[in-house]
Amino acid sequence: MNSHDSQLSERLRTGFLGVIAFGLILFLLVQARFILICLAFAIIIFSLTSDAISAFARLKVPNWLATTLALIAIAIGLLWAATAVVAQVNEVVSTAIAYADRAQAVLSSLSQRWGPGAQEAIATFTGNIDVAGWLRSAAAQASNLISGSVLILTFVGFMFSERIWFPVKIERLTGDPDRARQVLGTVHVIMRRVNRYLVVKAGISAVTAALIWAIFRLAGLELAGAIAMLTFILNFIPTLGSIIATVIAIVLVLAQTGDPTLTLTLGGLITAVQFVVGNVFDPMLLGQTLRLSSFGIVLSLAFWGVVWGIAGTFLAVPIMVAVMIVCAQIPWLRPVAILLSQEGLPEQEPSSGLRR
Repeated sequence: MNSHDSQLSERLRTGFLGVIAFGLILFLLVQARFILICLAFAIIIFSLTSDAISAFARLKVPNWLATTLALIAIAIGLLWAATAVVAQVNEVVSTAIAYADRAQAVLSSLSQRWGPGAQEAIATFTGNIDVAGWLRSAAAQASNLISGSVLILTFVGFMFSERIWFPVKIERLTGDPDRARQVLGTVHVIMRRVNRYLVVKAGISAVTAALIWAIFRLAGLELAGAIAMLTFILNFIPTLGSIIATVIAIVLVLAQTGDPTLTLTLGGLITAVQFVVGNVFDPMLLGQTLRLSSFGIVLSLAFWGVVWGIAGTFLAVPIMVAVMIVCAQIPWLRPVAILLSQEGLPEQEPSSGLRR
């Protein structure tokens, strides 16, 4: 009995300490969100460009030259992307405010057709929506991209400077060459899977954005470039991103045309593009790349969205891939990896089958 009470007391103590540790980690994640988000994006960019530098090394390009060219390309790419997003958001804000009155008039005319009950409901709903406030908030958030890009570039530069010594540090930390090789192998698996996911997802998102851009251009609508960029960015958010992008595109069509019939036609085309890409090509190309549980993706999306906001929704899938692979290497955390994997096989490589 005493032994049983001792074991129970030890388990309760361990669980209590685990709850405290989780709460402390969650507090740090929220308080240091800006720095941690920039660090996460810096790690992803470093992972992608490391493969490019390795490819240059095989072409007999000096490592210092390849690293310098990579840093210059990253700096130009980050600053261009940040300024482009800010410019597009500002354009959307100014155009949406200009078309706000027209959208309200269209909704009022539609509500009159559906009766007084629908009219009152729509009036109440639209009255509670502060579109201008949301757009101004989005513009303020977009302006933070510049400072974030500078911090990300700084992180990436120091990562490149430490790149050569990383294997040596891992070996000295573990004190065992075999264990060091295992840790480095795990890191390389994470980088390979995340890189593959990002490359494939970028291709899918680019095709979707191009089709949406073509629809807007053929219809003679404004903001074709802005909505295409928005679609490309939001499609990196699993499930919810394509829905949000579709709704925003349809609202912009309604605000610009004021024609319900044309809005339904173009909205149907936009929805069809998102549906075909999201339900046919996306699972077909990404299913073998991720091997993640769909329910786990939704949970990861919800958790990181609450903790880190919009940036967390973009990082949810890469973080989940890393967590699954790391948990698979730790015996007492392996059940977590099995639950996060699609078929209960977290070690299975997308193209080479199950490793034994």
